[in-house]
Amino acid sequence: MKTASARHILVKTEKECIALKKKIEDGADFAKIAEECSECPSGETGGDLGSFSPGEMVPEFDKVVFSEEVGKVHGPIKTQFGYHLVEITGRNG
Repeated sequence: MKTASARHILVKTEKECIALKKKIEDGADFAKIAEECSECPSGETGGDLGSFSPGEMVPEFDKVVFSEEVGKVHGPIKTQFGYHLVEITGRNG
């Protein structure tokens, strides 16, 4: 079965999401930014979402996690929860 693992940062605005992505691209630590800024409880663990299969996350999230480049930060991704930055940490299947 196809699975992926990822970590993410959830914020309210696209503007904030873009600013955080720039910080990460400039060398800031993804996990530290997640702990400080993410509105998701996963922020406490650096944004780690663990491993999951297609359909376990919202469609906008799945689309990115199961098709985009592993090891890169993607986003902003708009969902019903807000705006996400997603780093795909692994994928198989």
